[in-house]
This record gives sequence, structure tokens and C-alpha cells, in this order.
Amino acid sequence: MINLQGRIALVTGASQGIGRACALELARAGATVALAARNQARLEEVAAEIAAAGGQAAPFALDVASEESIKAGAKAVLDRFGKVEILVNNAGITRDGLMLRMKRADWDDVLGTNLTGAFLLTQALLSPMLKNRWGRIVNISSVVGRTGQAGQVNYAASKAGLIGITRSMAREFASRSITVNAVAPGYIETPMTAVLDDKQREAMMASIPLGRPGTDAEIAQAVTFLASDAAAYITGHVLDVNGGMFMGG
Repeated sequence: MINLQGRIALVTGASQGIGRACALELARAGATVALAARNQARLEEVAAEIAAAGGQAAPFALDVASEESIKAGAKAVLDRFGKVEILVNNAGITRDGLMLRMKRADWDDVLGTNLTGAFLLTQALLSPMLKNRWGRIVNISSVVGRTGQAGQVNYAASKAGLIGITRSMAREFASRSITVNAVAPGYIETPMTAVLDDKQREAMMASIPLGRPGTDAEIAQAVTFLASDAAAYITGHVLDVNGGMFMGG
């Protein structure tokens, strides 16, 4: 059993899907979890769910698309807890469309939220990790950041960018015992994938050797492992959790 007792974690996009599952799993392992997302009401529901299960969590309204919101949110979390030791950069959006017709705003929104947001929030929370010489940063990438995907050039670029950031930060922070890893989910049943039609879903299933979609809980378990002492010698790694959809180095 992974023990994160006494650790302070922050999860972005914690109001639903993979972020919510990560928050629940980290809290189950004993961490106190700062829940960050735009929807305060949903965050309070997740906080209540964690409290009902005997865990500790606090909601913080934070929009990773806004530098001002990131700075204010990071300050509020640090004022409350003094530090963040486990950071899960999960918040993400899609604005799908073929590259030929993709609007600049759809490119900017996805890159700004998924990539720049993770960069800015990590930067805002780094000082206590560096000072205390302990930290775990887990970036939620995607299988499409590994393989590319027609109609998702912006999303794939943002998720591939997270892999580059992960490996660069891992090199920069290793001397302070801060590990930086990425988890790359495959086809996971979440509100984001609920919009796929039957044809898209069937095509997806055909590409998964295990023959089923993943669950947000399975991603959360991978994240919690990387956040634990059991993963202390793993850094700069991309953990593919995709049922065999992509098998790469």
C-alpha cells in the first residue's frame, strides 16, 4: 500500500475525470490534496467526497489558461499549506479540427491551457520543493502526444510538448531529489471522450490489444505510484497507460 501520509498534493482539473480520480487516489494514500479547477461548486463536491472517505482536501478556483489566476491560485495554496510536494498537471482542453481549417485561437487556447499552464503553475510552486529537496511532478500527457492524431494537431502538440518539458525539468531538478515524470493515457472513459460517436469508439477499440477502454482510476493509480517513494529512482519517464494501443520506447 502506497503511503503519502503528511504529503501535500495539488491536482489541476480536479473537478472531473482523470483529475478527480487522481485527487481521490492521492487522498486515499494519505496526502492532503489541493483541488484546482475553474468550477468551484464541483471542486467542493470532490472535497466533500474525499472528506466523507476520511481524507483531507481543499478546493481552490484556478484557471490554468490565465497567468494571473495561476499566480493567485498558487499563492492561495502556499499560504494555506506552506508547500506543495506533489504536483499533478492534469488540466486540459481540446479544440479539434483539421489543420487546414484550424483557427489560430483554437491553437492558442489548447497550447496555452495544456502546455503553458503546466509550465507556469510548476514555476509558481517550485521554490518550496527546491528548498525542501523533495518533490514529485507528474504531467498528464496523452497517447496522441506519442503518435499524433489527425484532427488534433493542437492537442497532440501540447501533449508532446509536456513530454519535452517533463524530460527537461527532470534533468534540471534531479540534484534536489525532485522527480518529474509523465503519464500518457490511451483511450480512457471520461467526459472528454464521451463526445466520440459509435464509429470513432469502434475504431478506437480495434486499436487496443487489451480490447477495452481504460478507467480514470487506472490512470490515478499510475500517478499515485509515481508520486510515491516507491518511484524515487524514476525520473524523466513517460509511463504509457493505454492497453497496448501504443508500444514505444
